Amino acid sequence: MKSSKVRRGLIASLTAIASAGMLALGAGGAHAANTSNIDPSKTGSLTIHKYEKPAAPSNLPNDGTLLTPAQTAALTPMAGVTFTVQKVNNIDLTTNAGWTAAAALTPAQAAVQAAKPGTTTTTDMSGTAALGNLPLGLYLVTETGYPAGVTPSAPFLVTLPMTNPGNQNSWMYDVNVYPKNAVTTATKTVNDASVLKLGDNVQWTITSDIPNVNPIDGYRIVDKLDSKLSYTNSTVALSNNSALALNTDYTIAFDTATNSLTVDFTASGRAILAANPTAKVLVTVNTTVNTVGEITNTALVYPNAASFSITPGQPNGPVVTPPVAVTKWGNIVLHKKDSQSSAALAGAVFSVYPSRADALAGTNAINVGGVSSWTTDASGNLVISGLRYSNWASGATVNPGQPGYQSYWLVETKAPPGYGLLAQPVETTVTSNNPSAVTVTIDNVLANAGFQLPLTGGVGTWALTAGGVLVLAGAGLFVVTGRRKRNEAK
Repeated sequence: MKSSKVRRGLIASLTAIASAGMLALGAGGAHAANTSNIDPSKTGSLTIHKYEKPAAPSNLPNDGTLLTPAQTAALTPMAGVTFTVQKVNNIDLTTNAGWTAAAALTPAQAAVQAAKPGTTTTTDMSGTAALGNLPLGLYLVTETGYPAGVTPSAPFLVTLPMTNPGNQNSWMYDVNVYPKNAVTTATKTVNDASVLKLGDNVQWTITSDIPNVNPIDGYRIVDKLDSKLSYTNSTVALSNNSALALNTDYTIAFDTATNSLTVDFTASGRAILAANPTAKVLVTVNTTVNTVGEITNTALVYPNAASFSITPGQPNGPVVTPPVAVTKWGNIVLHKKDSQSSAALAGAVFSVYPSRADALAGTNAINVGGVSSWTTDASGNLVISGLRYSNWASGATVNPGQPGYQSYWLVETKAPPGYGLLAQPVETTVTSNNPSAVTVTIDNVLANAGFQLPLTGGVGTWALTAGGVLVLAGAGLFVVTGRRKRNEAK
C-alpha cells in the first residue's frame, strides 16, 4: 500500500514537472503549451476590435485578453471594416505535433491550406466584430474590406485556444485581437486671392497623410485637372522639410491627353515617408485658368499598392479629396445708354483697373489675353471676360473689406460721338459668368451737358458780328455828327 502511494506520488510529481515544463515552453515559444489540458469538446470565439493606428505606439497588451474601456479611450474605433476568417486545415491543436506545425507557418503559407471561402465579419460602430462557436484550431485572419484611404493590417494567425496569460495553468477559449489600420486623409486647397485675370497663376495644394506602417509598399498622388485649367508645373515636399529628390525619391509625370498629374514615390522615397509618419506630403500644382466658370478640382491619394487598381470611390481604394477647392471666374457685362432717352450707345471705349488709385492714375490696366480696352457694340454692350469673382477667393466666400475681395474699376477712355466722357471711374464687381446678364449700366450725357455753344462761322455768329458792326457804325456816325454840329455853332 505504501509503495503504491509513493508510486502514485512520483507519477503525480513527474506529471506536475512535465506540465510546468510545457507551460514554460508555452510562455517562451510562439504556440507551445500543455495540450493535455485542452478540452476538445469546447468551441472558441474570436472578437476583433478595430481601431485607427495611433501616431505613437500605445504599448497596450496584445495577448488575447479583453482591454478595458480606459485602456482604449484614446483610440478611434473604425466601423465598416470586413475580415475574412479561415480555419487552417491539417492543424490539430490537441496534439504537440499540431502546435509545432502551427508555429512553423507564416500567414502566406497558411493561406495555401486555409479553408475556403472562410467566414466574413464586419465591424460595427464601436469597431467590433465577433465570431462564436468556432471549432478549435489555427485561424488565418485577413482584412478584406476597408474604407478608401486605409492601409489594412497585415494578415495574421491566431490559435483557439490560447494559453491564458493571467493563469498559465489554464486555457483561454475566447480570444480578443486588436489589429490597427493606418488611415490616410487628404485635402486640396486653392490659392487665388491675389490673381485677377485669365493667365494669372492659380495654385493648388494637395496635403496628405503618410500611412503609419513600415514598409510602405506604394504611395501615389493623382491630380486630374479640370479642362478649364492649364498645367504649368508642380513641386513635392514634406511638411517637416525632410529632403526629397526629384527622380530619385519620387517622379512627376503629366499626361496632356487626360490633363492629369501623377506623383509616384520610389522605394527610397517610400522609406523616407515611413521614417516620417507624422509629416504630411505636400504637392503644389501651378495652373492657369483658360475659360471662365466655376472650377471644382479634386485629387486622389493612393496610400498603398493594393489601392492602385481600385476605382476611386470604392472600398479599399484611394482617398478622394473633398470638393472644396473651387476657383470662380466670370465677366463684366456693361451696358451703355443715353441718360435721357435710354438709347443704346455704341462706340464707347473702356479699360478696367484693379483699384481706384490705378484707375485715377491710369496705371496697371488689366490685360486679358492681350486686350486692355473694350468697345460697346450696336446694342450698347461690351463684355470683359476672364476676371476672378469679386466675392470668392481661395475656395471661400469673402465680403468687402476682407482679404481677397476684389472690386474692379471702369474708366471710359473714349466717349460715343456727341457725348462727354465719364468724370470719374465706376466701381463694379464680378459675380457671374453669364455673358448675357448685364452687371453694370452706365449713362452718358451729351457733350457740354447738352448745352449749345456758338459755332464759329455759323449763322448766329454772322448775325452777331453784323449786328456788332452796325452798332459800331451807328456809334461812329453819332460821334461825327456831334462834332460837326459843335464846329458849326462856333
